[in-house]
Amino acid sequence: MTLRYAAAALLLAMPLGGCAVAAVGAAGAVGLAAAKDKTLGESVDDTTTSGEIKAKLLSESFNRFAEVDVEVNDGLVLLSGRVDSPTDRVEAEGIAWTSVGAHDVANEIKIEPAGGFVANMSDEIISGRVRARLIGSSTVKSLNYNIETYDRVVYLMGTARSADELKRAAHEASVVAGVKQVVSYVRIREPFATPPAPMTQAAPSYNPAPDPTYGTETDAELLGVNY
Repeated sequence: MTLRYAAAALLLAMPLGGCAVAAVGAAGAVGLAAAKDKTLGESVDDTTTSGEIKAKLLSESFNRFAEVDVEVNDGLVLLSGRVDSPTDRVEAEGIAWTSVGAHDVANEIKIEPAGGFVANMSDEIISGRVRARLIGSSTVKSLNYNIETYDRVVYLMGTARSADELKRAAHEASVVAGVKQVVSYVRIREPFATPPAPMTQAAPSYNPAPDPTYGTETDAELLGVNY
């Protein structure tokens, strides 16, 4: 059974919320890679995986999965948005797992009626405001963060250079007018180190150690940290 990692949840009071997806093609990923703390290959892989999963969802059923948003960072797939039934929610996650680029899946899809144009636009506006807050922060490298908002809940993905930066990013998002909650799936990226010299006759590793930033529990639903 595939390993899943759970993170401890923390609660922090905040104001009111939002949702939006920016579709960035592979060419866009190439342009942003140099500015982000990730390699060109990682950016292209994530963009390809996101597009592949979204296409599979719409191909399976446009009506059922049209309001499911897909965001990918370092192989972690975040599903947000809404579907009509628990069966659709489970199926959407199953489709995400079929992508070879999906290393883990965080399923934040809600089971509820369509929000409508006004609700979707409100979420888009909130995402824009959160992005502006991160850009204006002197302690947060905004290009390292992806922002999704659904029903006034802001989902942060990406990489932080330190735990303090991660907390600052969550705080900046939490004080935006309309934000109801902030859920973080941000990883703390360790500084790049010089790789050790290769060893001869080393046995290949097919099961890398789990990422400690997401905890060590197995067979549990991947959870974000709540602020």
